Amino acid sequence: MITKLSHGVQVEKMKRSDARVQTVTEALGGVIRTVKLFGWEQKMSERIDAQRQEELKAIRKTKFLWLATSILSNLIPMATMVVTFTVYTELLDAFSATEGTTALSPDSSSPDVIGICAATFTWDNSPTSGTETPGSKKRNFKLCINDELMFKPGHINLVIGQTGSGKTSLLMALLGEMHYIPMGPGSMVSLPRGGGVAYHAQESWIMNETIRNNILFGSPYDEERYKKVIEQCALERDLSLFDAGDETEVGEKGITLSGGQKARITLARAVYSQAAILLLDDSPPPPGAQVLAALDVHTAQWIVDKCFQGDLIQGRTVILVTHNVALATPIAEYVVCLSPDGGVLSTGSLSSALAKDKKLSAEVAKESKQLEEADQEITEPKPNVAAQNSDGKLVVAEEISVGHVGWTALVKLLFSNTSSGTAGLIVFWVVYFGALFLSKLAITTESWVLALWARQYEIHMGDPSEVSVSRYLSIYVAIFVFSLITSAISFTVFVFGTVRASRVIHKILIENSAQIDFETMNRWLDKTPSSRIITRCTQDIAAIDANVVGFFNNLVHMTFDILLKFCAVIIMSPIFTLPGILMGVRELSNAKSPVLGHIGAAIAGLVSIRAYGSEEAFRQESFARINRFTRVQRTFWDLNRWISVRSELLAGSFSTALSAYLVYGQRSDAASTGFTLTMAVGFSSMVLWWVRNFNEFEVQGNSLERIHQYLVIDQEPKPTPEGVPPASWPTSGDLRVENLSARYSEDGPKVLEDISFHVKSGERVGIVGRTGSGKSSLTLALLRCILTEGTVYYDGLATDKINLDVLRSQITIIPQVPELLSGTLRENIDPFSQYEDAVLNDALRSAGLFSLQSEIDEGRLTLDSDISSGGSNLSVGQRQIIALARAIVRQSKLLILDEATSAIDYETDSIIQESLRKEVAKDVTLLTVAHRLQTIMDSDKIMVLDAGHIVEFGKPAELLDNEKSFLRSLVDASGDREKLFAMAAGGRSLKFTDLPEKKNGFLRSFVDAREDKKKVYAMTTNGSTTVNM
Repeated sequence: MITKLSHGVQVEKMKRSDARVQTVTEALGGVIRTVKLFGWEQKMSERIDAQRQEELKAIRKTKFLWLATSILSNLIPMATMVVTFTVYTELLDAFSATEGTTALSPDSSSPDVIGICAATFTWDNSPTSGTETPGSKKRNFKLCINDELMFKPGHINLVIGQTGSGKTSLLMALLGEMHYIPMGPGSMVSLPRGGGVAYHAQESWIMNETIRNNILFGSPYDEERYKKVIEQCALERDLSLFDAGDETEVGEKGITLSGGQKARITLARAVYSQAAILLLDDSPPPPGAQVLAALDVHTAQWIVDKCFQGDLIQGRTVILVTHNVALATPIAEYVVCLSPDGGVLSTGSLSSALAKDKKLSAEVAKESKQLEEADQEITEPKPNVAAQNSDGKLVVAEEISVGHVGWTALVKLLFSNTSSGTAGLIVFWVVYFGALFLSKLAITTESWVLALWARQYEIHMGDPSEVSVSRYLSIYVAIFVFSLITSAISFTVFVFGTVRASRVIHKILIENSAQIDFETMNRWLDKTPSSRIITRCTQDIAAIDANVVGFFNNLVHMTFDILLKFCAVIIMSPIFTLPGILMGVRELSNAKSPVLGHIGAAIAGLVSIRAYGSEEAFRQESFARINRFTRVQRTFWDLNRWISVRSELLAGSFSTALSAYLVYGQRSDAASTGFTLTMAVGFSSMVLWWVRNFNEFEVQGNSLERIHQYLVIDQEPKPTPEGVPPASWPTSGDLRVENLSARYSEDGPKVLEDISFHVKSGERVGIVGRTGSGKSSLTLALLRCILTEGTVYYDGLATDKINLDVLRSQITIIPQVPELLSGTLRENIDPFSQYEDAVLNDALRSAGLFSLQSEIDEGRLTLDSDISSGGSNLSVGQRQIIALARAIVRQSKLLILDEATSAIDYETDSIIQESLRKEVAKDVTLLTVAHRLQTIMDSDKIMVLDAGHIVEFGKPAELLDNEKSFLRSLVDASGDREKLFAMAAGGRSLKFTDLPEKKNGFLRSFVDAREDKKKVYAMTTNGSTTVNM
């Protein structure tokens, strides 16, 4: 029965642990930046702590079930022993002391054919995905190729289509990542692997290696080819900014690289390879993952001219999925256009594709005009050179403490087991040690009582009936029951204390990790692989729950056993003492993080690894890392065995010498000799187990030390009563900045310097500027995420006087990269269940989700749709919309969009911008950092930043009125000047009677940009005085 209960409790414990581990993994390894920007640290910590409490309840149950098992395992032998002794003594009236896997891909019959014929592809393994839950992990989407779709070998093939038409899915189908469902006997899918395949994923996959190793990807180094790739992929300038050049480590997921740099390195990997087929995905993913879309126009044009039309691409088959049709037009030799329902609309030339899709044709025409505007889409920050050492090493080696478990870490465990202060701590240890000592003393006394009982038969050999069996048996049983009760008391106190200590340590670990100073966090995450962080909160915590406290408890038990048994030997044989010194060794778990990190990276880039055919290389690297870990583990156990052999030899020698002494060295009765030898043998074996247990405690204690390292990281200021603003704050979105300067570290350069401006409540301000001008730094400074000087007033209160959690909860920022949690769509928009469904649906509508899907869409998203970790089962546009909806539902008076729509196609961007104009409350202040001028041109004001200074700030029309303004130069360089001028004018009527004389004014510039400017000029002579903008 107990075994059945234990199994059920163990299953419950595993479920609770899995739930906590998943939350911790996402919170610390995936969305930690979003948690901090939204001020969710406290609530997220409380959620994890609640899950931890449920897990500890199950752990407590398992420990008490173990106690019940232990009690029964002692009671049953005792009952057997009592019956045996009773029967034996009654029958014989005497009691002497001496009796005391490889997956296969389908091949095409023709090795040169690249394409699909009469086949359907789904993300699940059934012919129809109609039973799939909307938004579930395997997306409810079907790619249907009814006829024959063949790509031209040796040429550049373009795959185009509207958002959601299945462009990326087509590549996945060719790579064998989707389920293949043939429509008939002539069905086939063919991607020849003989000449090799290179793949650029929708989201750039970067290994935690040097830049060079990321490009080579296991290929041999060819200096001439390598230099050509660097030049053609526009990486020369980037590498020159790093002290270690291409030997610079990029960090986990390429954390130190900008989005454009990651895209170009991934492209360079594909170009450098000898693969005959290149699959390049340029559909709208997160910022920085595209081949071309993440780049400014000059860099993109350079890659089109030098790379796609260069000698390294010639003769190779390129399949380029893109929504930047205008940019790719010069290289398009064969075009496949997909329909919105996942089918093929047309194949052949670009003109034929545009003729069949009027909507796409309009988009391409618009993009052609906006191509020059993209020149101003300078979003790539400079590489984080300061975060890297001169030798290019980024990820720091894990710290290793030498010797024994540090006292600081051990004290944290030993003194966190009570909430009653010092008095409670003293009571805990006194009860634990006292009860345990009494239990061990009683167990030792049991053997002495048996020896005393046996001695009575020697004394009363003539009349054994004078020996009271019931008396000695009662004493023996009473002592046994006493030892059992005191042991249970000691164990119960220990369980409650250690469970509480484990909870306290876990809570502090999570809170400290969440409350880490933002800039420290950025540097910390850059240098610390997420596998190492997650290991602390999962594996090391599990070690504390079981191994650390278990081995500590065993060590205390054995220490008392050794002391009492040794004392018994000394008391019985005072002359015989044997001093000795025993030491242990430890070191193991630090070799495990590289194994976990490599496996995690391989899983993240699984599609790319399979596409390149590099499974064997990654398998061998995994084996190498596992072998390094195994060597450490084997060395540990070899040393353990070395000590065990010598300890057993010493123990045997001790027992032999003591036996000889008792037989030949002193006269004693058989009962006393038997008791002494029993204690000596127990002492000898206990010494061996004590040493082994001490070694294990040292090794498992390393987990405690590793956790302690994370408890001393620099923290952000804790909330104070003085930092709590009035309950009604903020009542408006009024924002006033006075002499604001900011830097990323104490000794770092200023990224903002003496910035001052005022934004009235409800105003909409667009923020533009070149690379490194300080746009993103300004948004971080407003949230106090970096070091600042000067004053920021939000609704009249200085933000540096307000608690950080309150400030960030009242300002909403939508960062460039959307971060989603696993769970339902409802849980992602409202993670702490604060709003009604009607509010959440309104937010989704305002964000534009319902404009992109209809009620009859088979895979439409609803509040109950499942979201995978990181939103991997959604398109990137859907992720951005959900992140926007999450921001809208918070109803903050200050909303900041930091390139929030940069990864969305123009149509979706237009829908979102229109929703923001109509749906967001009029008293909400909106700050928009954008690279698309259309996104911010109708703002109330536009701020232009350059080198950390505000160079222009005013109404768009006023700035455009100045021919020498920075904004004017951007608009003049764009391909859509007329529309931008009209947006800046806001649709109002302007007088133009003095038009011919005012040559440099806004009106003159606007009219000159119109195709019908001659007609407008003619109107000035016909008495017209206004023109509608």
